[in-house]
Amino acid sequence: MSFDRLIKAIDKTGNPTVAGLDPKLDYIPDTIKEKAFAQYGRGFDGAAAAILEFNKGLIDALCDIVPAVKPQCAYYEMYGWQGVKALSETIDYAKQSGMFVITDGKRNDIGSTMESYACAHIGTTDICGEKLAAFGADALTVNGYLGSDGINPLLNICRENDKGIFVLVKTSNPSSGELQDRILSSGISIYQQMGIFAESWGEDTRSLYGYSAVGAVVGATYPRQLEQMRKECPHTMFLVPGYGAQGGGAKDIIGAFDADGRGAIINSSRAIMCAYKKDGCSPEEYAEAARREAIRMRDEIAAAISER
Repeated sequence: MSFDRLIKAIDKTGNPTVAGLDPKLDYIPDTIKEKAFAQYGRGFDGAAAAILEFNKGLIDALCDIVPAVKPQCAYYEMYGWQGVKALSETIDYAKQSGMFVITDGKRNDIGSTMESYACAHIGTTDICGEKLAAFGADALTVNGYLGSDGINPLLNICRENDKGIFVLVKTSNPSSGELQDRILSSGISIYQQMGIFAESWGEDTRSLYGYSAVGAVVGATYPRQLEQMRKECPHTMFLVPGYGAQGGGAKDIIGAFDADGRGAIINSSRAIMCAYKKDGCSPEEYAEAARREAIRMRDEIAAAISER
């Protein structure tokens, strides 16, 4: 299944991390923006061209040391159809570079509408009998709070297309506890129940490494809950946001991994994309700075795992 491919890529690079590609124009060096604006104008066309060139530079610098990228749809949709085209081209470029692609869309609906989201992002669209991939990512983040009606339409598409999903369980934002930490009549929290659902939704898709096609999003900013969910969801791959800019550190995420050091992939977005600003180096060196930050992150996490 899809997450077997991800785990193999993690093992090959020795790096359980994913680089978030959440580009704002403020993050992009002026030289890239001015080149794009000169060719396409100071509108959505120019912005999308700048984003794509920025992303390609990051992918080129990271593809041999980072196994995956995670573009967040909102950062592309804000630039209109041109931005969505840049998203599609970013996914294609990352896959051509050998990277696993997680589309961060947090899609949430039921029935045929959810099936359409799944077809768009991780499946295929039937056009007069020919099945074509619209975006072609390897995995998609989804919101499971509509219940199984919003998840079941995804599962067949995951099986048929060798893809995966990550269900929001315990998110990294400060106010997540307003709902997710509330205790149900059964005595467990809402996020625990969602984790149990995720574990059961994927139970018939487990494969080589024991993980199913249904993963979970569990934030690095809540290390106790992260460790708890690993124990309760032994067959569920974790996508862990909140590392770096949001405050999570290497010691906060070690509970996400199983006894073999597998079962989780840790996301960093701004810390990698904007590393050149933090390092104070030339904007033209943004890709090299991103690579250095990715290596630093890899080594920090590897050391924390080995010391636990």
